[in-house]
Amino acid sequence: MRLVQALVIAGVVALSAHAHPASAPFVSVPLHSVYKRDALALPPTLVHQQHANHALRRLEHLTRSTNPTTDDQLLQNLARRAAALPPHVQKRYYHPGLDYLSRLATKYGQQSASSASQSFAVDGADTAVGEAAYSDGVMPAKKPTYKNTIGLDIQAQDIGYLGQVQLGTPSRSFHLLMDSGSADLWIGAEDCQPSNPDTEQEDCGLHTFLGPNSSSTFHDTKTPWQIEYGTGAVSGTIVTDTISIAGLKLTNVTFGVARRESDEFTPDYIPFDGLLGLARRAISRQQVPTLLDALVSAGKLKHPIVSYHIPRFADGKNNNQGELTLGALNPAKYDPKTLVSVPNVSPLGFWEAKLQDVIVNGKRLGWTNRTAILDTGTTLIVAPPADVNALHAQLPGAYYHNDTNYWTLPCVTPKGGKSPVLEFKIGGRRYPIDPRDLLFLPVDDAHPEGNCTTGISAGIPGGPNEWLVGDVFLKNVYMSTNEETNKISFAKLKT
Repeated sequence: MRLVQALVIAGVVALSAHAHPASAPFVSVPLHSVYKRDALALPPTLVHQQHANHALRRLEHLTRSTNPTTDDQLLQNLARRAAALPPHVQKRYYHPGLDYLSRLATKYGQQSASSASQSFAVDGADTAVGEAAYSDGVMPAKKPTYKNTIGLDIQAQDIGYLGQVQLGTPSRSFHLLMDSGSADLWIGAEDCQPSNPDTEQEDCGLHTFLGPNSSSTFHDTKTPWQIEYGTGAVSGTIVTDTISIAGLKLTNVTFGVARRESDEFTPDYIPFDGLLGLARRAISRQQVPTLLDALVSAGKLKHPIVSYHIPRFADGKNNNQGELTLGALNPAKYDPKTLVSVPNVSPLGFWEAKLQDVIVNGKRLGWTNRTAILDTGTTLIVAPPADVNALHAQLPGAYYHNDTNYWTLPCVTPKGGKSPVLEFKIGGRRYPIDPRDLLFLPVDDAHPEGNCTTGISAGIPGGPNEWLVGDVFLKNVYMSTNEETNKISFAKLKT
């Protein structure tokens, strides 16, 4: 991959956006990478910007923006961060790519980012940045005890969530990315090849694949399908085979296999074999019944419900209670006195709820007309710049870095002080966010007691009052979606 792709997309966080209705001009599929907090390949402020870039693109795809952020603009965001790095941080993270970004920050008046990136080359730079930014850190979930439930393994520090699904005959386990914002199930095909003719990689990496050689019940319909996204594509054919998830077995299920994958999917360090979309069928690119639809049609589930307990890395490696339940809500996971159900206000097929207000340290901000796209595939919260600035203005110790366009908070609450409390009001209930989730990474990881970038970033949304709400909030609630009623339920987690 080019340096632009490595830094903007395949660095610490890959571009990750969701599917559109079939009438939309493009569709994208979430892709998440893994990094270790104690061994970052890039400075924390650049990692934060990569998450922000990822969220901006995701929000634009979700809302079908007609004026999406360009690659040049995303690269400029990174360049400004690199140019602002203190000398001691630059030295600690020395890499030719960082020098390039720093120089690029002063050249935009003379040369566009795209043309500059095409003329810049350092032997091995692209590979070094891309591979070094990943690690194989996946925290396994505890084995669930509730019916129709699978555990959610954590990728790195709450970057993504994986579940195991069994496919084929004989049955084999596949690690799939569980995603609330797409509606297609796909697996890499046995004959999968990289779609980039210039890549040195000869196959689609060290993943588990599906096809006639490994499954006697595999049937290829030869019907083509493809998913295109901002920087690449996955394409293949529609197939049928046996699938089992959470002990629920189906035969002749229709889904897709990927025969061509772009560079964003093929590397060995990508820790999943495919993905399972859990949004409404309206946004399915394959235009076949979703797995949830198939389970209900076959009588395996009574209701098309998906319930999420999104885990938190900071809770400890032996305490991953994350799980996904099909067809019901797990009563052991939530406080029933706090349960509310609200209409899904998205006309596109995603899950979007009305925010009745935002409360900071007990003060209501009076924002009664916001909506929140609820996305398990986004790490941060993204909101219009005016909202982000007004919210941070209420947080003690918050500081805005004007030159690089991000906010920080103290990583450690001062002695005698109180941790900030941010709450969302939904369905008449207030749901607080754990103060730990408001902090993303220390600005300087050598001084974790200093300032931290926050988990709330500014973006240009689909509408002036639309937010993209990711795991910063979702780790703090039990969320359930119901396609039959087109409602979203929230409750406080049981402690």
